[in-house]
Amino acid sequence: MKTNLNEIYDVLFDYYGPQGWWPGEGLEIAVGAVLTQQTNWQNVEKAITHLKDANCLNIDCLKRIPLVKLESLIRSSGYYKVKARRLKSLIELLARESRPDRDTLLAVDGLGYETVDCIMLYWFEKPYFVIDAYTFRIFRRLGYYEGKDYLELQRVFMETLPSDVQLYNEYHALIIAHAKKHCLKTKPKCESCPLLDYCLYTNEPNI
Repeated sequence: MKTNLNEIYDVLFDYYGPQGWWPGEGLEIAVGAVLTQQTNWQNVEKAITHLKDANCLNIDCLKRIPLVKLESLIRSSGYYKVKARRLKSLIELLARESRPDRDTLLAVDGLGYETVDCIMLYWFEKPYFVIDAYTFRIFRRLGYYEGKDYLELQRVFMETLPSDVQLYNEYHALIIAHAKKHCLKTKPKCESCPLLDYCLYTNEPNI
């Protein structure tokens, strides 16, 4: 029997408390969403700090700065050459349109659903539930979803939960907190897990 998504949220919220995502203002959120691809948030924070120290966390500077200089500033985020080009493409769009829609953002080279939906949810405050690798891992182990399709799992959340920006914001942040503290990729800490009573993984550890 599938676990109720609202009940899972309540358990996670009661255990971890409010997460207060995302830090920073709009453009910082957009830049962070690009830089966090294939790296951890600590590395992104270093890159954002370098941009701030260079007075370059604004559209005017990011548009004018030479690509090589931008690469140097965001080097700590990894794949910095690719990410610098993606940032440039995103900034060119944002210089033309202050709040592009989802399809327009998805047309930017290198921006996938997860990155775009982070921008839509955390900056533009539009109700798009963000799906990531942690979401797939946790809800596979809970027996809720076996597939790997972003839009399909997103649809499950958005059709089940109220269309509420704050709820989506907090739920996504709680999923990340849980994945990092208990539902680890290998050797998860099942004994102390707040979702232990709901989880199939303890009986089938290959999930």
